[in-house]
Amino acid sequence: MAQPSAESTYLGKMPAGFGMIAALHGDLDTGDGVGKVYYRQDASPATLRQAAEQINRAFPEDDEVREREMEHLFYFNKDIVQPAISCDRGDGLEKQRNSFQLVIASAETTSYAILLYPRKGMQFASTAVGGSSQAMQAGFSKGLVNYLVFSTRQGPYYRITTERETSVRALAEETNSGKRGVWVYEIGTSPYFTSVAPGEVTDLPPDTGLESRVSEEATSKRYPGGGQQVTYSPYEPEEEVYLHTVQYQPQVVVVDDGDINVDVFSYNSETCANNRNKCSTFADCKDYASGYCCHCRPGYYGNGIQCVSEGKPQRMNGKVNGRVYVGNSPSPVEFNSNDLHSYVVANDGRAYVAISTIPARLGPSLQPLSALGGVIGWAFALEQPGYKNGFSIIGGEFTCQAEVTFLPAQEKLTIKQVFSGIDEHDHLVVSTTLEGRVPEVLRGSTVQIEPYSEIYQYSSNLITSSSTRDYTVSLDDGSAETRTYQWRQTITFQSCPNDEAARAVLPTQMLSVDQVFVMYDSNNELIRYAMSNKIGDVNGEKEENSCFTGRHGCDTNAVCRPEQGTQFTCQCAAGFTGDGRSCYDIDECREIPLACGEHSVCNNQPGTFRCECNDGYQFASDGHTCIVDRPVDHCAAGSHDCDITERAHCSYSGGSSYICSCLPGFQGHGRVCQDIDECQSARCHQKAVCYNTQGSFTCQCRPGYYGDGFYCSSEHTKSQCETHRDRLLGSTEYGPQPVPGQYVPTCDSQGAYEASQCHGSIGHCWCVDRNGLEIPGTRTGPGRGRPLCIEQGPTVRPAVGPTPRPDVYPLPPGTHLLFAQSGRIEFVPLEGYNMKKTEAKTVLHLPEKVIIGVAYDCVEKMVYWTDITSPSISKANLQGGGAIPVIRSDLESPEGIAIDHLGRTLFWTDSMKDRIEVASLDGTKRRVLIDTNLVNPRAIIVDPVNGNMYWADWNRDAPKIETSAMDGTNRRVLVKDDLGLPNGLTYDPQSSQLCWADAGTHMIECMNPAQGDRRKAMGAIQYPFGITSHGKNIYYTDWRRDAVIMVDRQAGTETDVFLPQKQTRLYGITTAYAQCPSGKNYCAVNNGGCTHLCLATPRGRSCLCPNNALGVSCVESEGGRF
Repeated sequence: MAQPSAESTYLGKMPAGFGMIAALHGDLDTGDGVGKVYYRQDASPATLRQAAEQINRAFPEDDEVREREMEHLFYFNKDIVQPAISCDRGDGLEKQRNSFQLVIASAETTSYAILLYPRKGMQFASTAVGGSSQAMQAGFSKGLVNYLVFSTRQGPYYRITTERETSVRALAEETNSGKRGVWVYEIGTSPYFTSVAPGEVTDLPPDTGLESRVSEEATSKRYPGGGQQVTYSPYEPEEEVYLHTVQYQPQVVVVDDGDINVDVFSYNSETCANNRNKCSTFADCKDYASGYCCHCRPGYYGNGIQCVSEGKPQRMNGKVNGRVYVGNSPSPVEFNSNDLHSYVVANDGRAYVAISTIPARLGPSLQPLSALGGVIGWAFALEQPGYKNGFSIIGGEFTCQAEVTFLPAQEKLTIKQVFSGIDEHDHLVVSTTLEGRVPEVLRGSTVQIEPYSEIYQYSSNLITSSSTRDYTVSLDDGSAETRTYQWRQTITFQSCPNDEAARAVLPTQMLSVDQVFVMYDSNNELIRYAMSNKIGDVNGEKEENSCFTGRHGCDTNAVCRPEQGTQFTCQCAAGFTGDGRSCYDIDECREIPLACGEHSVCNNQPGTFRCECNDGYQFASDGHTCIVDRPVDHCAAGSHDCDITERAHCSYSGGSSYICSCLPGFQGHGRVCQDIDECQSARCHQKAVCYNTQGSFTCQCRPGYYGDGFYCSSEHTKSQCETHRDRLLGSTEYGPQPVPGQYVPTCDSQGAYEASQCHGSIGHCWCVDRNGLEIPGTRTGPGRGRPLCIEQGPTVRPAVGPTPRPDVYPLPPGTHLLFAQSGRIEFVPLEGYNMKKTEAKTVLHLPEKVIIGVAYDCVEKMVYWTDITSPSISKANLQGGGAIPVIRSDLESPEGIAIDHLGRTLFWTDSMKDRIEVASLDGTKRRVLIDTNLVNPRAIIVDPVNGNMYWADWNRDAPKIETSAMDGTNRRVLVKDDLGLPNGLTYDPQSSQLCWADAGTHMIECMNPAQGDRRKAMGAIQYPFGITSHGKNIYYTDWRRDAVIMVDRQAGTETDVFLPQKQTRLYGITTAYAQCPSGKNYCAVNNGGCTHLCLATPRGRSCLCPNNALGVSCVESEGGRF
């Protein structure tokens, strides 16, 4: 992380030289131990809904922002901040303080900043700058941006306040959102900073709604929204804790000290009535004034969401992934999905951990890291009187991130463990990731770890700990060496803020760990750890009662109950019976005949039992009664319990079953997924800054360095376009100057050729490919303007971390329109022939791609598309799943695409190779059908029932629409006169109408190919690209309107327009039918008797061999009926 800039570079200067969102900008002092900075991220529906309300109130004329469109909120709270002063006032008065909050609300297409200021007004409005006093400032600034080649200039900025203090005080008194002291701004889409748009409602209602404002100043006795008592003690230096950094403002380093909760964005206002099922089956739900909380019943412990039986041993399962360097080795040891198993004897705090398949190159050197099981030991540590172990406080869903620093060489290792709760087998699930370097421990050496203690510091949503640990390495030759490492750990979790009593956890506790045992089994590549754990007083006071020492002799399935003095009793845990010294499992299925209801079977398990419905039945909403199983696609219905779609994917698996899986960049079991902080594993170049994002990360070279972030150099390497441009510009004493009358290419911000190029001297413009070469047939003459060209994209796009998996979000039942919009495919449901615009969604997200053509296979419910950036052709199942490559070689610019759902073949055009090809749907059998007399082929469609193929060539010099049989024979021109830029084609088999959209004549025309009765269906359209039909309607995409437009083909009128949220170019469009159109052809049964490709023709079918069929037994026959 970059060091903060010197104050002199930004104090009193707005805009500053670096990017910032300034809710209150000045010389602020938090050095007295009172001022604090808080932050958190939230994606809960309640807070997203309230953020949307604030935005909609501020922008009443804009399209409504809905809760489902919001992705997450980021809270940043500066609490009780004071202006820095050089000396004491001397009047005995307290320093003045301000409170304010910044909320960044991110939606899919834009982001908003919501600024909130205190109800009692600003306590100060000026700040010290260079010995004088100036008004504080608020606003937005992008900072310095690159200008020309080697210089910078001030980027965009927006000032909320002026140079007068009255403008600062007005922040708490006025508004642009209709609520006093609440200010809302649209700030563009991350990571791009565009113009800032302020809210539009400056009038205050008669009731200003102060109860919805930032609750009270921090000098009050109540914490905002949560009811927690706040007291301030003199500042005392504490042991260093692990710090979090705020990505949005890399100048700030903060410690998350709790879940800041202001009334505008209340944490949870729901009740038990609708949320009781969110509690554990061993917990009760209780309503509070601000919401509900879950509490474990007597005999169980946990946080109410997760509860386990007292005294019962606990088991953990999980996976371990890692990339670890050993000693001075230049190459890491990498491992994936190694099994981790753990067993904890809860009544004496003894924990056992085993990790499998650790190679001998790494295994011995991991022996000192008993800390891999340390957080498990803390979670189920033996509790001393008045103290709680980790699971009792936070349950089983949390994230632990630790940094290990080995001394004296300063090797560092990061350990991230995500605990995802208890699974259906009553096992706690944990995922572990190791990244970094460890000192080498030679093979055959043993490691002895000394007992240690670790202080845990608690707040509402954050726990930190640190310790220093010694270990002794004993070598084969009998020599020994004592080594040391430092351990710093942060545990984050979600607490319930509605119960004050739940916040009464001691601020510090001490974990004492002894009897540590470690061993690496090289024969089985297995590493084992064992340790005893106790949680108690920081002074380490000893308890004599055996229940607290663990030396009680109770059964492993029993609870030790302390009595007077050193007396105690052993009591079998719930689900077991016996005298406490020996406990036996109760078979509830045998002892309780009606433990499970009708149509179910009872399965006994240690300490408990489980009811399972018989085949054909499922649990009702009460979770106990079995009812007739009526299959429900919970993924489509939205009734699943997977994490939100931004973090997890729900896959329907038949019946009423589904599978939850975390998206790439997240980890967990699918029901709870947490972001992987890739920046912790040094993914970027050492001269680059890493920015973690939800599900991904970005790398950006530091100022003065150039590259993609994964590699940065002080030397700027010019792109092909920049080299071409600068060579033509030459150099004079006045700088680069073009030769008069010479064409000079224009490059975009990434250094790639702009898609359209113009020669100013002669007035001609044309489209170019990614290498700057003119695409034939695209040139326009003087006065005709620039042609609209497809953005080719750079040959190598800037690396910004891993591309998220292009998951499919399943289509609901019915007929839909599918259309391509740059790097995504979206759908609009059809009701009859009308578009249900409010239910439109993104079905497939493919970042960094330019999708041109889309086609739909109604048999397998697959969408196929062409991508010109790879270039490639791919497919995905619309019932759920990822993208599947079909063809990735011998392509240059695949654009139009069509499917023969009867013959199971795929057709496409390539406008750079100037040919039409066909292949089997898996891409294996591929054949060129037409490769002559083509210039710019794009749109292509097929009529499988009649065996015909149609395509359009938009060559500006000689545009045409042609047809042939689907095997490429009997080729002929259908239309060549009065065409301009025929971009799209569609064929309606019911009316036998072939229709096309022409961006040159600005018309949609139709004809019956067999009769040649050409007619105009719609005129005065702007710039159509793709076109499809359904019944009486035609639907087309328009580049100028960025819309899907519906036309009544019979009436010749525009009847509806759909504007997607993302306003960018729309490309291909197709109809995804609920059922395949009726009809058959000769290839529909047994592949028409062909050995390889079966292609329908008007007379029957042709059997063709692939172009790569050399040495393959293939039989060709053309055009006949068989």
